[in-house]
Amino acid sequence: MGRILVVDDDSALHEVIEETLKSDGHFIVHAADGGQALKILENETFDLALIDYMMPGMDGLEFLDKLRAGHSQLKAIMMTAFGTPAAVLGALRKKVCDFLIKPFSITELQVVVNKALGPCEPLEIEVISAQPHWVQLKVPCDLSAVPLLQKMLTQLKADLPEETREAMAYAFREMLNNAIEHGGKLDPTKFVEVICIRLKRAIIYWIKDPGEGFDPEALEHAAVNNPEGDPFRHVMVRDEKGLRAGGFGILLTNQLIDELVYNERRNELMFVKYL
Repeated sequence: MGRILVVDDDSALHEVIEETLKSDGHFIVHAADGGQALKILENETFDLALIDYMMPGMDGLEFLDKLRAGHSQLKAIMMTAFGTPAAVLGALRKKVCDFLIKPFSITELQVVVNKALGPCEPLEIEVISAQPHWVQLKVPCDLSAVPLLQKMLTQLKADLPEETREAMAYAFREMLNNAIEHGGKLDPTKFVEVICIRLKRAIIYWIKDPGEGFDPEALEHAAVNNPEGDPFRHVMVRDEKGLRAGGFGILLTNQLIDELVYNERRNELMFVKYL
C-alpha cells in the first residue's frame, strides 16, 4: 500500500479517486493546486503523485518541473484529457510512470496506480523531439515501454477516425515489440530509436533496433512464413523457443497500413498510413 498525493481541482474527480484508492488500502492526501501540493511536500513524503494537467495557477507540467527540482525520485502519473498531445509529450520528458487519459475507468485507475507503486522504476525514455508533428525517442529494450508509448502516440492522432487510430496503434505495438525483443534481445541497456512524423496526408513511423537484422525467409516464429495449409505452425515454433505469444505482427501490419519497408540489414523499418 502506498502514500499518494492527488493534485487536482475537480472535487468530483477527487472524490472518485479517493474512494477507489482508499478502498485498496492506500493513504490519500489531496491538494487542489500545485502551490498547495508543494507546501504539503515540504513536510510529508509520498510514494506517488497523481497529477491533473489542467489546474489553476500552474498546470501539471509546471508543477512537475517544480516537483522534480526538490523531489526527483517521487513517482508521478499525469491525468490528462484525450487529445492533448503536448501535455502527454511534456509529461513523458519529465519521467512520469504512466498516463491516465480522461475519461478513465476505476479499473484503469487501479491498474495504473498499482503498477506505478510496484518495484519498477520509471523507464529512461529519452525524448529527442517533442513536437506533435515530429516525435523522436530513444527507448530502452524493455517490453514494459510499449504500452506507455502506444498510449502516448495515440494522442497525436486524436482527430483521426477510431479505425485509423487502432490500425496505427496495433502496427506500432507489434513492430516495436519485435524491435525490442528480437533486435534488442530484451537488454534494457540497449535502445530502439523511434520517430513518428505527422504530415497533412500521411503518418510515418520509423523504428531502428540495435540488432544485426534478420533474414525474412528464416522467420519460422512468424505467421508471415507459415506454410500454406498450416496457418498456426509458428505458434508451435514460438512455444519451443520460449517466445511470448504472438507472431502475427508483420502479417497483420501489412494488412493494416499502406506501406511497410525495411533497410537492407532489416534492422530499420518504416511504415506509412495515408490519411
